[in-house]
Amino acid sequence: MESTTDIFKDFQEYLNADHDLREEIRSVVRSLEQTAREIQTALQAIHQPSYLSNLTSLCEQASTHFDTVRQHYSALASKIPEGQYYRYNDHWKFGTQRLVYLSALLVYLKEERLASREETATTLGVKTNREEGFHLDLDDYLMGLLSLTSELSRLAMNSVTAGDYSKPLRISRFIGELDSGFRLLNLKNDSLRKRFDGLKYDVKRCEEVVYDLTIRGLVSREEKTE
Repeated sequence: MESTTDIFKDFQEYLNADHDLREEIRSVVRSLEQTAREIQTALQAIHQPSYLSNLTSLCEQASTHFDTVRQHYSALASKIPEGQYYRYNDHWKFGTQRLVYLSALLVYLKEERLASREETATTLGVKTNREEGFHLDLDDYLMGLLSLTSELSRLAMNSVTAGDYSKPLRISRFIGELDSGFRLLNLKNDSLRKRFDGLKYDVKRCEEVVYDLTIRGLVSREEKTE
């Protein structure tokens, strides 16, 4: 029969192993978050008045970093014991939401459409089904989209400064469609619900930009209904 001391030694070995694994995960996550910062830094140039002529090169520059992102997620996936994804996912959860937003922003800048969850997961190098192991949670995907709306509402205002009066109209329609889509969901996650409540302010900001452009005669009624 094991003594009490032996039992607690086993506990300590387990705790030590768990601590070491978490440190390894944190190391990869720090690298992942650094790459996300580099992507965001590259994309901040879209808010400069001269971005219109450089949009393609900006997107290409930011896109190259996703090769590194996929490598980081591959490293994370190799460290997570089978069936224990949710035990450790708090380490990379917020970084993943940020990368979802950045990936979706790139798709919008290139094609002015919504990136699907499956497409985003492929960009990040992860799965969509939890049964397959390391995957993109639906909640994290939705949180990333809500961050996208904030960035696009900012872009709508800065586009006016850059002399692009049609882009705010298209952004306003896009965010309005996202808002309608989110309203179809019965959100259970408190943090997701709280973040969704802020979407109405992004919708309002875009509507105000479009209204101001219309009043000033900088866009036609035909453009508004296209």
